[in-house]
Amino acid sequence: MPYETASVSERRTMPPAVAVSTVAFALVPPEDALIGDTITGAVAETSAAAGAGITLWLPLVRRTRAPFHGCWALPGGPTRWDETLSDTALRTLRDAVRRDPGYLEQLYSFGGVERSAEAQRLVTIAYWALYGERELLASPVAAADTAEHARTRQHPRRWDDPEPFDSGARADGRPGRETRSTQATRDPDPNVAWFSADNLPDLAFDHADIVAYALARLRSKTEYEAVAHRFLGPVFTLGRLRAVTEAVLGEAVDPANFRRQALAQGHLVDTGETETGTRHRPARLYRFREDPQRPPGHPGRPAAPHNPAPRSTA
Repeated sequence: MPYETASVSERRTMPPAVAVSTVAFALVPPEDALIGDTITGAVAETSAAAGAGITLWLPLVRRTRAPFHGCWALPGGPTRWDETLSDTALRTLRDAVRRDPGYLEQLYSFGGVERSAEAQRLVTIAYWALYGERELLASPVAAADTAEHARTRQHPRRWDDPEPFDSGARADGRPGRETRSTQATRDPDPNVAWFSADNLPDLAFDHADIVAYALARLRSKTEYEAVAHRFLGPVFTLGRLRAVTEAVLGEAVDPANFRRQALAQGHLVDTGETETGTRHRPARLYRFREDPQRPPGHPGRPAAPHNPAPRSTA
């Protein structure tokens, strides 16, 4: 029964809907991304300076319907009857970023009674994803061109699916609005932008709590090798490795101390090569001694879900 047409008494007994939201981290936004302004909420074309600074970046989607109409939110949506939770996360990330992540892992479940405002109660399964250099360099693909969208077009809309855009001509002969696929193929979606993880706008629902939880999980890891490996390519300089560490920690580290500690741990192998195409003295290239194991299955498939202990409310 659609929530909008249910009576007050019927709404009280309706089971919660299940959705997925994903916090996707990257060291820099993709070259074709729009950058969001935290103060005004406006978006602008990305620039070389957008990725500067010690921070992580994540994509947000501007909501086009109530509740929280016009507010920014994490990529996500209701899970469909014929897809797994991780498939929902991947599908909605493809819609927003137009690229598959290099890593995806289930984070936590959020199901507060009042978190959905006046809409149907919603339980969200949160994921966190990592976009490394290889994924961000991949050519963007319009969401409507993916096999997933070709398949889902065969299914009827659900009550909480967004209204489709009108692609036909108007009765007065004026052109109709562009379809979502036409817009995604030609230009970035103006309702998708990348923000610094440490300088976010006001977010819809409890998505600020979800982002904070994901950042805490990432920054609480005592072993950064696997995280850094997924952000970087197969070979890298110590400067790039330090940039990953600073972005994850959210603070600067001393270059000399970092170099000494990174080499002393024994995880790095000097390839004997140096970077090319630089104007300054080329730095040496390293690789990890052993590649951290990826989760089983395809690169975007999560490992076994991790169930962290609930946060204390004391």
